[in-house]
Amino acid sequence: MAEKDNEKMSREEAGRKGGEATSNNHGDEFYKENGEKGGESTSESHDKDFYEKIGKKGGKANSDGDNN
Repeated sequence: MAEKDNEKMSREEAGRKGGEATSNNHGDEFYKENGEKGGESTSESHDKDFYEKIGKKGGKANSDGDNN
């Protein structure tokens, strides 16, 4: 949907445009650093059981043929 005179942009389009702008303004290192920060934060707030559960879910999804 193109933005026209009084027509608002959809959330989907706004998100896509924002993601594209971020991608254009930042390189691979930006995403790597943010991913590491997220991983560290997750590991600080979750225990071993959390990782076991999500690992089992991922394994089940893959064994069921769901290749996300």
